[in-house]
Amino acid sequence: MRVSVWDTYVQREDGKVMHFDILVPNTITDEETIFGFGKQFLKTKPFDTRHLAAKECRFCHIEQATEQIISSIQRVGFHIIEMENCN
Repeated sequence: MRVSVWDTYVQREDGKVMHFDILVPNTITDEETIFGFGKQFLKTKPFDTRHLAAKECRFCHIEQATEQIISSIQRVGFHIIEMENCN
């Protein structure tokens, strides 16, 4: 499966900036759908964050998905790779 990687930065209420990637099948191109996946992920965090929009989330590249990523996408429609300040 080929996936699109959306590089995402969101400011937390404590001033730290979260950095994570949203991975979706490369057939999904609607930005609002992808932002919705990011918002869904942010709701799982114990701290508040600012809004998520095009300024914070941008298409980066397309890559081949691993089995773990494919499994996650099949289960919930997307996969998140946490990079910085996500916990």
